[in-house]
Amino acid sequence: MFVCNCNGITERQVESAAREGAESWLDVHAQNGYTPCCAKCEDEITEVITRLKNIPQIEPH
Repeated sequence: MFVCNCNGITERQVESAAREGAESWLDVHAQNGYTPCCAKCEDEITEVITRLKNIPQIEPH
């Protein structure tokens, strides 16, 4: 699913960027080689990052 229509950024790309350290919608754009346009995607990208960061990480024993 596209979360940024201007640049064609998908939810999977946001998740991947978050796993690689992106903490904001600006980071996601930068990691994907894009410049933000209209900011309509800011809330949705932030939501995806927050959701991913709040998933408990299972630590190996």
